[in-house]
Amino acid sequence: MRIISYNVNGIRAAMKKGFTDWLASDPADIICLQETKANKEDADVAAIEKLGYHTFWFSAQKKGYSGVAIFTKIKPDNVLYGNGIEQSDAEGRVIRADFGDLTLINAYFPSGTSGDERQTYKYQWLDEFFNYLQQLRKTRKKLIVTGDYNIAHTEIDIHDPKGNKKSSGFLPEERAWMDQFLASKWTDTFRYANPDAKGAYSWWSQRFPSVRLQNKGWRIDYISITDNLNDKLKAAAIYPDVKHSDHCPIFLELTT
Repeated sequence: MRIISYNVNGIRAAMKKGFTDWLASDPADIICLQETKANKEDADVAAIEKLGYHTFWFSAQKKGYSGVAIFTKIKPDNVLYGNGIEQSDAEGRVIRADFGDLTLINAYFPSGTSGDERQTYKYQWLDEFFNYLQQLRKTRKKLIVTGDYNIAHTEIDIHDPKGNKKSSGFLPEERAWMDQFLASKWTDTFRYANPDAKGAYSWWSQRFPSVRLQNKGWRIDYISITDNLNDKLKAAAIYPDVKHSDHCPIFLELTT
């Protein structure tokens, strides 16, 4: 099972930059998108489905904002939209698909960069999401959580840890949440497979075009698995040369 997670920063904009041609190259069996910024009817879904993907969309109530989607060549047994938490669901942040005894959660974690109010909500969302996963694990033992977590976990995951120690996305409280999350029997698949990889980033600021060229990035996109799947992990990678967004795709291959 090959899985990609990708914040496309607007599916329509990404499609104008060659996203559909990239999909045609068969990069994975399952593509998890964040920040689609569109309803299903707003995008050229026919072009995607023509490539053999079933598409499932969970969009924000606010137009042009947030939203997640799963494009999959493996038909899921069950798809659930949202996690039952009102504000998160209104913002289109979580979609779930079950494949046999395996459950895939695709999530777009809130950003706190726009100010204190959103940073406060980010902390609330993180706690609610952690509790949601803990409850889910009582009945679904094998879980995968893909998405834009909007957190760089450790100093190796960010180009300038000292300069960003007070930046949203690298705050001590956010990093502590990642510590807690991973300590509760979750595995960061990229770091597990590539423990010493430096300069491996998935997002670059768009404010300065040179930032991506100079690889001054952050690793804030993850595919995490419950540690009972560790022995199934075949490969984990980041694809910085794929450029339809300010993020790039990340990849996981599991044996089934």
